[in-house]
Amino acid sequence: MTNTCLITGGSGGLARALAALLRAEGWQLARAGRRHETLQPDEGDLLIEADVSTEAGALLAVAEASTRFGAPPTAVVNAAGALLLAPLTRTSEAQYRECLAANLDTAFFTAKAYVGALQQAQKAGGSGAGRLLLFSSVAAGIGVGNHAAIAMAKGAIEALVRSLAADHSAMGLRVNAIAPGLMETPLTARLLSNEAARKAITAQYPLGRHGEAADAARLAAFLLGPGGDWITGQVIALDGGFTAVRPLLRAGA
Repeated sequence: MTNTCLITGGSGGLARALAALLRAEGWQLARAGRRHETLQPDEGDLLIEADVSTEAGALLAVAEASTRFGAPPTAVVNAAGALLLAPLTRTSEAQYRECLAANLDTAFFTAKAYVGALQQAQKAGGSGAGRLLLFSSVAAGIGVGNHAAIAMAKGAIEALVRSLAADHSAMGLRVNAIAPGLMETPLTARLLSNEAARKAITAQYPLGRHGEAADAARLAAFLLGPGGDWITGQVIALDGGFTAVRPLLRAGA
């Protein structure tokens, strides 16, 4: 049986890296995004124009993927998101709502649409098993300056992961999240725009480098594959030791 996957936020660097890896492993893919042109080239994938920060958009994405695959996707990955770096007092209402829509609403409505599709398949005599992968951030687990809105959104995603795992494990749905540190993607390009910025960011990570989209893609592929068959309700840090390790520094260093 061929594995199938719907990736929302399908035009982003992380989504493309994961799609390339899964494609090489023989998965059939659908990628959803707000604008069809940003999803090109199609690479043989089903491209779906849908805004999954809305319930209607998420339902459309899952329905079109299910129609193409003949059943709900084996896996759904919500890679949609946006980055907002600003202190609380400098975050406008519009910025706050856009941040929650891009990060939290996409996760909630994508999950709701996928769970609903699996439940309908189960009622029709099929399997309710599936794999749902969301993305959090190191900022949800440790205080990081200028991350108030996005840390709140990502923290809510971590709570959603545990709640969904509790509700739907019995039907065979595995729900997990990856909480990455800073990864180099088009979304973060401005943060790594010069050598001084790169050095300052790299110095924060015990393993001596920032993340790459390929790092997240490899972990995601593991969780979606047979290696992750007994993992659910987990938020896995992918951060070069940022949240767990404080290297010993020599005085004067």
